[in-house]
Amino acid sequence: MGTVFSFDVRTDGDADRERVRAGLAAAVAGLHHVDEVFSPYRPDSQISRLAVGELALADCEPDVAEVFRHCAAEERLSEGWFTPRYTGGLDPTGLVKGWAVQRAVEMIASSGAAAVCLNGGGDVQLHGGPWRVGISDPLHPGALAAVVEAHDTLAVATSGPAERGCHIVDPHSGGAPAAGPASLTVVCRGLTQADARATAAYAMGPGARAWLERLPGTEGFGVAADGSTWQTSGFARHLAGRGDGEGRAA
Repeated sequence: MGTVFSFDVRTDGDADRERVRAGLAAAVAGLHHVDEVFSPYRPDSQISRLAVGELALADCEPDVAEVFRHCAAEERLSEGWFTPRYTGGLDPTGLVKGWAVQRAVEMIASSGAAAVCLNGGGDVQLHGGPWRVGISDPLHPGALAAVVEAHDTLAVATSGPAERGCHIVDPHSGGAPAAGPASLTVVCRGLTQADARATAAYAMGPGARAWLERLPGTEGFGVAADGSTWQTSGFARHLAGRGDGEGRAA
């Protein structure tokens, strides 16, 4: 998927460590398989073949239909600000990485791990805890804008141009988002939704905060181009101090 994945897995005294190791190996293999199936950069992937009409959706693996069901739900929820069709073809990459990371964490957790942190290119899915996840300050490399604390299942996804330039497109205009923030972070239970909603919210620009406020179980944190910040009304309950906590920068 063109990025780095890092795992932090904890077991307790009663865990079968060999079983957890097997779960971790299966999760890693699953991520590689997702890349083979969904990468738009592989001409032989099912997504690439689907996009050019060489393959029908009914002939793809069941995971492909599942991902597009998630995409359709997030497209309806965001009123088209998230879409897998903005390029004119089919490209679910705005959601599939989060979906793959969430599924990988669920596999490791089901193997008996007490706590799991999986960071996929800066987007994080957590199980168990406690964890602290730093939200990078997009205007001051190496600094943190906020720290999220979790004691159970939680996902943290951030969108913005700081790492890769402006790679998010306004699906209504086809151009860069108008008045986009320096970064926008979404926190909710699953990274499938957090990843897609962070993308949609960043594309919305000034309308993001009001939209996120309306979504149940979803909170947001934005850093504006001038360095000012905003947060939805429930985001504060996820905040932690800036001590020496464990976790990864998002």
